[in-house]
Amino acid sequence: MFRVSTNIEINMKKLTFIALLAAPFFASAQSSLKPVIAQKADALKDKVIAWRRDFHEHPELGNQEVRTAGIVAAHLRSLGIEVQEKVGYTGVVGVLKGGKPGPVVALRADMDGLPVTERGDLPFKSKVVTEFNGQKTGVMHACGHDSHVAILMAVAEILASEKANLAGTVKFIFQPAEEGVYNDKGETILSGAELMVKEGVLENPKVDVIFGLHIAAGSDNGVIEYKPGATMAAVDQLDIKVKGKQAHGASPWTGIDPIVISSQIVMGLQTIVSRSVNITEDPAIVTVGAIHSGIRQNIIPESSHMIGTIRTFGVAQRELVHQRIKDIATNIAESGGGKADVNIGTGYPVTYNNPELVEKMLPTLQGVNGKDKVRVIPAHTGAEDFSFFQQKVPGFFFFLGTRPDNKKSNEVAGHHTPDFHLDEGHFQVGVKALSSLVVDYMDMAQAKKKK
Repeated sequence: MFRVSTNIEINMKKLTFIALLAAPFFASAQSSLKPVIAQKADALKDKVIAWRRDFHEHPELGNQEVRTAGIVAAHLRSLGIEVQEKVGYTGVVGVLKGGKPGPVVALRADMDGLPVTERGDLPFKSKVVTEFNGQKTGVMHACGHDSHVAILMAVAEILASEKANLAGTVKFIFQPAEEGVYNDKGETILSGAELMVKEGVLENPKVDVIFGLHIAAGSDNGVIEYKPGATMAAVDQLDIKVKGKQAHGASPWTGIDPIVISSQIVMGLQTIVSRSVNITEDPAIVTVGAIHSGIRQNIIPESSHMIGTIRTFGVAQRELVHQRIKDIATNIAESGGGKADVNIGTGYPVTYNNPELVEKMLPTLQGVNGKDKVRVIPAHTGAEDFSFFQQKVPGFFFFLGTRPDNKKSNEVAGHHTPDFHLDEGHFQVGVKALSSLVVDYMDMAQAKKKK
């Protein structure tokens, strides 16, 4: 966890002050549908849990979410929602036109599972097995995407039942492959969000604003967490190949040792965050996750290969870190008589919550959950491809805590692990939050027109 910078703290105080001044307007723009939404969300609680458990028992990897997409599409059609399938391979898009004209509000849920073999003894435990990157593995919803789908299905049911009272259009985006997809060579291809954007998911009708949520297994149950501005990191892939000269281990002076060079590069990369990045503005991470080299104890190998991950929170910072990696690796290699080939694969951009949109919609979340259960959090070094939507339209991405009440945060298995588990008791908070954001945003747009 990182401390938010002084500038951000000052800006947050300004936003809070502005929000207080504007409170009467926001309060007046709160939709009259809110009590109806709350009642219907509570009534759907058991249904949401049942949906989630079904998806959990039948997880599917990225771009393979055929069963999940089929259930989603059938549900949306049963509600009278216009449905488009196979958007970005297996994505489903539903369009609900309200009874009155108004803005187009998009809501997103990701559908894919992970190549993780589930442990535990849940009655709806995943038993799915597949092959991933040449290895046999289980498949598991180890990040909560099953709950995201179930929550958004409930939101669709509620809003469809109030279609005549909606002043605008709702676009439901059920997205595949948030976790990324790899081809047969292990190379990353487009994520679900990036591909859906390229295929025009934010057009026809053109989306004005987008909202999304993510389960947070380590956060207090039923609490909504958010951060204005840079919320989750941009993520990039590091790939460095070091070329040396093979030699007998007993006469190292006759060769060029790529292992020694690689070791020096790893240590050199540590200076980027400690000496090149202004960490008072934004955090950054450069991690070497693996080094592969050599085959025998008495042979200096010809080459070495290292891979890793890069996390940054700003465009200029991202460019700086990339350039420093290239400079450090190539110069250290050359100083040792070798050569370094540096490749950086660009991944997800920063998940950036539009500050004005956050300010505008914060009263909605507080109205749904109470001010004491809506909290600002520091930046998160994980990444999310929701960021591709936010590059095109203003977006607000927040978190819903699902840690069991009887456990502390350090007692809960993390996301992407075999023991990942969440408490289902407060899914309706997410249903109410997303539904209320839609109707309040629409009502605010109507109020603005009347001025």
